[in-house]
Amino acid sequence: MTLSEYCLFCHEEITSNTNWSSFFKVKTATYLCPTCEAQLIKIEGDTCNICNRPLEKLEPQFVINSRCLDCVRWEEDEEWKGYLLKNESLYEYNTFLKEIISQYKFRGDYILAKIFSTNIQQKLISDTLFVPIPLSAERQFERGFNQSEALIVEAGHSPTHLLERTHSEKQSKKSRYDRIHIPQVFRLKEGRDVADKAILLIDDIYTTGSTLRHAAKILMHAGAKSVSSLTIARS
Repeated sequence: MTLSEYCLFCHEEITSNTNWSSFFKVKTATYLCPTCEAQLIKIEGDTCNICNRPLEKLEPQFVINSRCLDCVRWEEDEEWKGYLLKNESLYEYNTFLKEIISQYKFRGDYILAKIFSTNIQQKLISDTLFVPIPLSAERQFERGFNQSEALIVEAGHSPTHLLERTHSEKQSKKSRYDRIHIPQVFRLKEGRDVADKAILLIDDIYTTGSTLRHAAKILMHAGAKSVSSLTIARS
């Protein structure tokens, strides 16, 4: 006997063999076919102890005390030192994942958030506020949903909206230098109390870390106990 499902990305049929004993087991949801699943590369092995970047992909001169050179520079800058405790990313940002995120984020395919739901759910710790990186009103209208918020919801948790965006220019259009040197793009929502709270920021991609550090800085200045982040990809 077989059961059929369909891959959320390529839409090919996923067929699994079943027997009588399988009817008594809890069935795990399957969202990708084996071919698509195999193209998602989990981040494993030695990584930067702040941004989770795989160190094996870097030349030795770009690794200092288990940190990538980018994070060393962030931590040497007194303006940014110590705000973002740690980032964790699920997958390497390869061509396949880039296409999934593009379809999810820019073409409004909300259901693709389910692909990451199980892995994200395993990373979400109780007694932590799960805070999506906010979009500007313009971007929210264009996309129809906040992709970071959807990741939290599909993982079975409730997002906590602490921040609002004050700058609406698309980050994807900026150079690496411009991303790092942009002015503060967030502010704390009126009436929000984050004193002594552990906060986990949720976003889709860690690129330079600028967006996450801007958010972390606002929250730490407001009295948060700690700010870490979780993203789908580490580019």
